Amino acid sequence: MNKIRKGDEVIVICGKDKGRKGIVQRRVDAEHVIVEGINQAKKHTKGNPMLGTVGGIINKDMPIHISNVALFNSATGKADKVGIKTLEDGRKVRFFKSNNELVPEIDFKTIKKVKNQNPATA
Repeated sequence: MNKIRKGDEVIVICGKDKGRKGIVQRRVDAEHVIVEGINQAKKHTKGNPMLGTVGGIINKDMPIHISNVALFNSATGKADKVGIKTLEDGRKVRFFKSNNELVPEIDFKTIKKVKNQNPATA
């Protein structure tokens, strides 16, 4: 079970973006994650009129090592360590080590429904 997952709110604990918060967009591999708005690099792109793309300089989110981020605990307002424990029914869950509260699970089905709704018709 991974301690940092897609959709978690994390805070950067070292590096050039230290102290900034963001949402994990995806895991690149076992040790790297891409966080929204963190560790950005400028990418120079060439325009292609056949495809209708415009050239220029765009900001691209680059992977960051998981040792450089920590899960953000909204109850304490700080970065927190995460542990894994097994409940009585056999499920493995993540919990914050500072206050032993369970990490809230993310329901991706409701997130997809909200993203797919057209604001013009809602």
